[in-house]
Amino acid sequence: MTDITYLQNPTEFPALDEALFEVPSVARLATHERSRHKPRFLMLYGSVRQRSYSRLLTFEAARLLEAMGGEVKVFNPSGLPLPDDAPDTHPRVKELRELVQWAEGMVWTSPERHGAMTGILKAQIDWIPLALGAVRPTQGKTLAVMQVSGGSQSFNAVNQMRVLGRWMRMVTIPNQSSVAKAFMEFDEDGRMKPSSYYDRVVDVMEELVKFTLLTRDASSYLVDRYSERKESAKELSKRVNQRSI
Repeated sequence: MTDITYLQNPTEFPALDEALFEVPSVARLATHERSRHKPRFLMLYGSVRQRSYSRLLTFEAARLLEAMGGEVKVFNPSGLPLPDDAPDTHPRVKELRELVQWAEGMVWTSPERHGAMTGILKAQIDWIPLALGAVRPTQGKTLAVMQVSGGSQSFNAVNQMRVLGRWMRMVTIPNQSSVAKAFMEFDEDGRMKPSSYYDRVVDVMEELVKFTLLTRDASSYLVDRYSERKESAKELSKRVNQRSI
């Protein structure tokens, strides 16, 4: 026997601004015209060593994204100043921010260092503002996360990057890649050897492209929020009232 608890007053919402309440709509998700350009991806990596395995893994993923029809740009973090140690007019900061605005999806790849992502990757993310004017440059964009480790497989860095992706309102895909003992997984030319690790990278990039194609034309609707509509309405009312004084 199942106990059922019935809701009291199920159609009454005393705390709700009904004028701003919306029922999610399939029609709003199905845009009338799909983008025709290639999906655009920005890739960040977290090491500037001469033989950087996070960079090598990033390049492997970039090749796959291009083979799957994407347009890819890889940002080189060398020369990027520490956050707040230079004005946001610094050429490397401006370059990074312009790339973030250009991209429809991103890939973050970091070594695991001291059980965490590297400061190099975090510095790049910290230079990305939550807002540029009225625009949130990462909101609604897709994200894939990957890491390399010098020892056994770990997920500390990808887990941290997932938290950051959520904080920056990105659509972080379910799949991810963690390559253990990365120094054994690349040949002398810097190409990744055949392995289950490589197969997972293919899986992750395939999933990223699918999610990007699925969401990029509806991203503004996907991240449209009741609380922000309510806040915007209050600000609009405030401005109108000020003009009438």
